[in-house]
This record gives sequence, structure tokens and C-alpha cells, in this order.
Amino acid sequence: MLLGATGHTGRLTAEALARAGSRPLLVGRDPHKLTGLATSLDGETETAVVDVTSTEGELALRDLLAPGDVLVSTVGPFLKYGETAVRAATETGAKYLDSTGEPPFVRTVFTRFGPLAERSGAGLVTAFGYDYVPGNLAAELALRRADPERARRVEIGYFMTNIKGRAFSRGTMVSLAGVLGETSYTFADGQLRDEPPAQRVADFPAGDRVRQAVSIGASEHFALPAAHPNLVDVDVYLGWFGKSTRSVSQASRIGAKVPVLTTAASRIAGMVASRLPEAPDPRSELASAAVVAIVRSGDGQRLAEVELRGASPYRFTAEMLAWGARKALEGGMSGTGALGPVAAFGLDELEAGCAQAGLRQHRAES
Repeated sequence: MLLGATGHTGRLTAEALARAGSRPLLVGRDPHKLTGLATSLDGETETAVVDVTSTEGELALRDLLAPGDVLVSTVGPFLKYGETAVRAATETGAKYLDSTGEPPFVRTVFTRFGPLAERSGAGLVTAFGYDYVPGNLAAELALRRADPERARRVEIGYFMTNIKGRAFSRGTMVSLAGVLGETSYTFADGQLRDEPPAQRVADFPAGDRVRQAVSIGASEHFALPAAHPNLVDVDVYLGWFGKSTRSVSQASRIGAKVPVLTTAASRIAGMVASRLPEAPDPRSELASAAVVAIVRSGDGQRLAEVELRGASPYRFTAEMLAWGARKALEGGMSGTGALGPVAAFGLDELEAGCAQAGLRQHRAES
């Protein structure tokens, strides 16, 4: 089942599933758009009209699911609309994947729904796209190269190269605006800690030069410490802002001291984003992802480094959601509760899936 099928990411995911020979139930609010999408695929794909913003819609979604079914959610902003889907999957014991990149929603899935899913038998894999599969994969590959007795810190940076035109969809920009005023987090000194977004700036060698990025909450903060209890620090950074990186961080620090400014900025950004075209500039297909993971010892010595490259972020997200949904339906998803991508599918399988989606290891050092 594909929820949010008529949005930009949803449509790409539906097309990826169709290319793989799958016929998902397409679910959304607009019957005309659903019919148009189904017709463009093969004319025989079934659709269901469900409004997840209503109580009736939540009940209808739950009625469509059974234990072991696979629900893929691309409904955003996830902070506003996402809980309905993850709750339905949790209560019915279904398998769930989503495309969110919103840190507060990722934390909600792991901390609130994860324990409930363990009891119901559901498997929840949040942020299963460009956010935040590549960082999980790169970190695990780097950790495999590093001395496990010395590995204590992991630093991950997400970057885009060869950007042409407006690189982000309306949904992405609305989601980004929505999290401006929300508390983010990091994993420091062996525990999850709250912090405002973009508080710190770090440099990474990515895409053949040194690039700057700001700190952000991600699924790696939950998945990596769970798999590697020896880790005491996990830092994730987003490098979308180029020369404006330090200005973004400075603005965030000011906003943390004067919350009313952040709230106002979030509202204004949301209004502007909502007026953007649904899809990004077609030239954004030329953009490539570059994701770096560095493993360090407790005293900061670099033990291993891995860089992944390739695949435009939206295309990668769609292909990974389609790959994960097929694997889950075939019994290839392991575990219950809230799962990181490696815990859910295994490192070698995930690496192969990412390669199929266009993201491969570019360099590895230790």
C-alpha cells in the first residue's frame, strides 16, 4: 500500500514499484489524481480514497491493513500528517516504511511508536530514503573497517553536488519550514540530547572538495548506538547550504535564544514554500548525492572513512522505498519495533539495494 501516492515522491515511488512489477494499492485524498496515476501506470492498479487528516480516514486506513501487510508512507509534512499512518501500521502489526527527513518525526517513531510496535509485531523503518539510509550505510561500512575496540565516535555528512535550478520539491520545503521551530537532537556522551537544529558546523571531504554542513537530528542517532553500544558520540550534518552554512547556524543560535523569531520565520517559510510548484526543477535530476561517514577513536583519531556517491536524492528515495517494500513483502525485513535500515534488512542486502538505486561506495579509507 502506498499512502500519499499522488505527491512528488509518491508518484516517483509508484512508478518505481510498477517498473519492478508490483501493483501497490494507491492511497490518497484526491480521487481524480489517483485515477490519473493508476491509468498512467497500467490502468489496472487499484486505488483507495483516504483522508488521513480526519478520524474517519484513520479508521479507513486501519481497515485496509492486516498483519504482515506493507505500508509505504510519503505523506508530508510528517509532523502534521504522518502519525496516522505509523499508528495504523503499529496497531495492525504491519510493516512500515516512510520517506520523512523530519528529525522530530523520526524521534517520535523510535521513542513513542517503537515500543508499541514491539508488542504488536509491527516493523517500523522511518526515514527510508535519501534521509537517512545513505548515512546509516556509510557509517556501518566505515565501522566494519575500523577497530571495534577503539571506535567511539561517528560523524556523518549529507551533501548534494551538481545542483541545477530549484533542487527541492514543495513538500520538502514545507517540511523543512515546519521543523525550523522544533527541537532537534544529537547523541553525545552516550545518550540522546536535545539541541536546536543547525547548532554546529563541521567540514567534510565530499564530492572532491571540503564542504561545510550544519548539525541535524537523524535516524543514525538511534540506529547506530543500538547496534554498537561502544559508541559515545554520533553526529549527523546536512550540507545543503553551501556558502550560507555558517549564516544558517548563526541564525539558528539566535533563534534558540529568541524563540518568537524562530516561530515567525517558520511560519513565513511555510507560507512561501506552500506556493512553490509541487515538483523541483527538472534539472534537479542531474544532482547527485555525496554522503560521508567518519569513525573516530575517543581521542579524535580517524580510524576509517567511507564516501558514497550517485543517484539524485528524489530518485534514490523512490527506488529505495520500492526496494524496501518488495523485500518486506517477501519476508526480507527482520525484527519488530522501530528499526534502522541495517537492522531491518542487513548490511550486505542494504548495500546491494542502494547500488540498485544508484548509490555506491566511492572511496574507503582506514
